[in-house]
Amino acid sequence: MKKGNLLILCMAVLLSSCASEFNKVYKTADNDYKYEFAKQCFAMGKYQQASTLLQDLVLIQKGRDNAQECLYLLGMAQYGNRDYESASSTFKKYYSSYPKGTFAEQASFYVGQSLYQSAPEPRLDQTPTVGAINAYQQFLDLFPDSELRPIAQQRLFDLQDNLVQKEYLSAELYYNLGGYFGNINANTESNYEACIITAQNALKSYPFSKIREQFSVLIMKSKFELAENSSEEKKLDRYRDAEDECYGFLNEYPESKECATAEKYIAKCKKITKD
Repeated sequence: MKKGNLLILCMAVLLSSCASEFNKVYKTADNDYKYEFAKQCFAMGKYQQASTLLQDLVLIQKGRDNAQECLYLLGMAQYGNRDYESASSTFKKYYSSYPKGTFAEQASFYVGQSLYQSAPEPRLDQTPTVGAINAYQQFLDLFPDSELRPIAQQRLFDLQDNLVQKEYLSAELYYNLGGYFGNINANTESNYEACIITAQNALKSYPFSKIREQFSVLIMKSKFELAENSSEEKKLDRYRDAEDECYGFLNEYPESKECATAEKYIAKCKKITKD
């Protein structure tokens, strides 16, 4: 028999043996042995097996000395198995059940960590991101001296960046839609106005954002385009507003690549505002 085929056969026998052992443990009435086997599975990185056993044991262990550890290990096994939604729920359950428990600090941290792992990319709905931010903030409030604090703070900043990026993509979409009127609602006159409002709100909510300049560029460009496309009775005021915005941009970002754009806009605005 070739070595490759022999190796495959050996692995198949080993896996079959492991599966058989797990099935025996799963069916056993010896819960202490089942618990020790679950911990062994967890230590070996067999998170799915550990999770399956621990889910049965959590109710059985309730009220016993191992209750806290069992619930916490279930959360960690679910987390290791990348079942982040279940892990988050289990860690929440642990902390609500044992707020002063042995693993309270870790459980509180891993609520946020689980939600962080499932946070979607900025283009998608950011509800999980907001949940993770709230969880990390709660952890920082509850355990201000924790060794995990630096990680939680960095995760918090990363998640806030996701929200900022989401707002930027929304503002950018409004700008790119420009004169299209199919999506305009009663609160805005044009997509350019919607872009301005979205970007300004983002700057208020996240004043220290890494992409603050990019929001400012969108506001400046949108104000100019809004002036260009305005009715005669609104043109003058909007060109003045656009001109002021350009000067403000040059003062705040004198080294920006968009300074030439700001200066070009100012020149065009002056042709209207100087009269």
